[in-house]
Amino acid sequence: MPSVGILIIDDDRSSQTALRELLDAEGWRVGIVPLASQALHELAGADWSLVIANVSLTGLEGPLFTTLKELAQAAPLEDGHKRARVLFLVPELAGAIAQPVLEQEHVPYALKPFHLHDFLEKVSDLLMETSAIAAPIRNVRAGFGVHVATRQLGRAEREKAGAQASGRATNMFATREDYQMTEEEMIDYERQEEAETQRRKKLKKNPNSGL
Repeated sequence: MPSVGILIIDDDRSSQTALRELLDAEGWRVGIVPLASQALHELAGADWSLVIANVSLTGLEGPLFTTLKELAQAAPLEDGHKRARVLFLVPELAGAIAQPVLEQEHVPYALKPFHLHDFLEKVSDLLMETSAIAAPIRNVRAGFGVHVATRQLGRAEREKAGAQASGRATNMFATREDYQMTEEEMIDYERQEEAETQRRKKLKKNPNSGL
């Protein structure tokens, strides 16, 4: 299966770092564009499976937003050609303005801060639309999510003054206290992890057995 490529259009360095670490953990190719003026060129110049775009950078009108919106609204597969999926990121302070627009246009988005599980579920669903991945993401540990969230929040606190000045929320994930699974979710998660472990063991013993 071709490698998964994810393009991040975002000029928020703390968000860039959190997303890169999270997506790198899946073994995916990650590219980052911090300038809106570079985004269209990058979109046209590489084969991306998913584009994650911060509306604080793309805006809600203009060539870049229009291109991403049309890409998000297009069929994932057309005449055998796969189209990149798009997920807009909406910082907390931009939600009141951006959320109604994105809902009206029926395009995928995620509000920040958000839970790791919810974010990965959106990413997983979008990648599966074009068969970029064959099954939902299962190999991300809950502990890894808490680690990223905690460190990310620490960085956001250090940059609090700058964030307030720019009017942009830098928190990527919900707080440690909010990052919890129900008992049913934890049981299901552990079941999935065990199944994935067994599958990998079988595949290692017999590489020709397939997935």
